[in-house]
Amino acid sequence: MNHLVALRRFGRDLWQSRGLLLSLAKNDFRARYMTNQLGMLWAFVQPSVLIAIFWFVFEVGFKSKPVADFPFILWLITGMVPWLFVAESLQSATQSVLNHSFLVKKIVFRVALLPMIQIISALVIHLFFVAVMLAMYLGYGYRPSLYWLQIPYYLLATLVLVQGLSWLTSAVVVFVRDLGQLVAMVVQFGFWLTPVFWSVAMLPERFQSLVQLNPIYYLVEGYRDSLIHQQWFWQQPGLTLQFWLITGTLFVTGALVFRKLRPHFADVI
Repeated sequence: MNHLVALRRFGRDLWQSRGLLLSLAKNDFRARYMTNQLGMLWAFVQPSVLIAIFWFVFEVGFKSKPVADFPFILWLITGMVPWLFVAESLQSATQSVLNHSFLVKKIVFRVALLPMIQIISALVIHLFFVAVMLAMYLGYGYRPSLYWLQIPYYLLATLVLVQGLSWLTSAVVVFVRDLGQLVAMVVQFGFWLTPVFWSVAMLPERFQSLVQLNPIYYLVEGYRDSLIHQQWFWQQPGLTLQFWLITGTLFVTGALVFRKLRPHFADVI
């Protein structure tokens, strides 16, 4: 019951602080790229180049064949778009408390909202690439379908997962600064373990269940279910329940750890 009350309070504070959060996210987005000549364009150029490199290596170099009768580039970008959002938002949100230390000592500001600043910044880039992805499907001649409407569901699921993880990492990194580098390494390692550019069907069945324990697998496959496989999320009740159990546990754990460590932030920042 206490967890539900805390969650309701967080939602209320999030709504009441929406104007401030959007303003801080906008400033953070600008500050990150303002010293570069291309400015904020780098936020979109870097992921685009990464996708182009993987497309060239696997489709042009390795002659990768269509997956599920879809061009490989569509299959690839549909997996990379959610992954890049998770990676960018988690890595940047991990540093949110340290990057906004001037807000930590302000009694009127709810510090638990800080990770949302970086998550919102990453969300802007993600929505841009979702639009590009959908435009590519249209360009290849695929018509919109009702299954596209469940993309917001998977986006919400991603936000809940990242919020829980970022509460945990952003709180601990205040006391263990090396955690930021560790998170970056885990993200890089996780990219190869998650079926982003390879299919889980390539693995023996006994290993597929292990890969499916990764909550990001659910998100990546969810985007592909929406655009390629045309399958509703409730058609996989076991996988959906497993995802929300893991994500819910991470969300509650992250919230508890953040609340436990929050009173000590000002002592070490």
